[in-house]
Amino acid sequence: MKFSTAAAAAFLIVSCSSSTTSAFGVRPSVSLRTSSSAFVTQRSSALDHRSSVTDRSSSSVRKSSLLNMSYTVGIVGATGAVGKEIRGCLDNRNFPVDKLRIFGSSRSAGTIAPAGAGDKFGDITVELFDVAAARECDVVFLAVSGDFSLEHARAISDGDDGAVVIDNSSAFRYMKDIPLVVPEINGECTIGAKLIANPNCTTAIGLMALWPLHKLFKLKKVIMSTYQAASGAGQPGMDELQEGTRAVLSGEREVAENKIFAHPLPFNVIPHIDKFMENGYTKEEMKVTWETRKICGLPDDFPVSCTAVRIPTYRAHSESIIIETELPVDIEAARKALAEAPGVKLVDDTANEKYPMPLTATGQYDVEVGRVRKSEVFGDYGIELFVSGDQLLRGAALNAVIVAEVMNENGALKPKVVA
Repeated sequence: MKFSTAAAAAFLIVSCSSSTTSAFGVRPSVSLRTSSSAFVTQRSSALDHRSSVTDRSSSSVRKSSLLNMSYTVGIVGATGAVGKEIRGCLDNRNFPVDKLRIFGSSRSAGTIAPAGAGDKFGDITVELFDVAAARECDVVFLAVSGDFSLEHARAISDGDDGAVVIDNSSAFRYMKDIPLVVPEINGECTIGAKLIANPNCTTAIGLMALWPLHKLFKLKKVIMSTYQAASGAGQPGMDELQEGTRAVLSGEREVAENKIFAHPLPFNVIPHIDKFMENGYTKEEMKVTWETRKICGLPDDFPVSCTAVRIPTYRAHSESIIIETELPVDIEAARKALAEAPGVKLVDDTANEKYPMPLTATGQYDVEVGRVRKSEVFGDYGIELFVSGDQLLRGAALNAVIVAEVMNENGALKPKVVA
């Protein structure tokens, strides 16, 4: 029996969506012989506000004791944004990792994925992805494209000797037989499952605030507007924002160039994320509708409407949410429920100008929730609020790692017996 301890993670400003499309490859197999308890930060400013590994979001769903068995863990897509953050979360939290294996393409196989400062896994050599090798793991995180997941996820997970697969792409989210999981809401759905889907980042962030309110007052309608960072379009999106801003401020151009976004993003907002559908909504907006219904166990016709907007910030998505409820609301009870909810940080002190913002939510494990107030539209049966959350963490990597933690606790994940 082997044990693990928590250490610190290094974080990169990269994108939620790019991680699922970028080439995969980073660290292969390494056995943990030593560990570090030092908390090391590689980024300054907003990332310095990151929640500690003992924050409420982890303690409420993570009760792992030192007596737990440890696991062989694989990451496919570890050079992408979410893959890097998955490694960081595994390094930073108490999930018991005995061996970490990183699988990559032929281009990255054989290269070294260097350890960040304080990284307990050390430098790892990238292994060429192979289904048989991935099946040797106890759990495999997929941070790759939907096409790759569709081709390989079931082959990795099928059978009693397959690995548990936690997939970050959209490939399996809407399949009825595949659990779509936000652990604090429906973690019990992982029991008996070998393949689990991670939700869209926008959905995951919003539901952290909506679920405690649903339990209190029963949701009747949800109306959401999102303000999504440039990193949602990957590093190229961030680069376009930075270069375009520089060009305009220097007087080089009156309006920035655009290749990644439909229109110039600097000094602008764009109400267009993903492709438009026949009903006039974009696919990004409909993801919020479809996934909210599935994760919360709501009827297929439950009314959820979303307008998704790209804004000129680097990282962390924000959301303005209006809900109509079945039961009369109590704003103080709502604030108390949000303050006590795992994975939520109540930031609601308008007298001192404290409320959720991307600047303060970036790098945080918890989702910031504030501006909680009774709705002027729905009166005693409505609440309005504002949410900010790091889409690479709570909206992707952190959610996936907490899924594994919950499966460790509920018995759905077990280490393989090696002859």
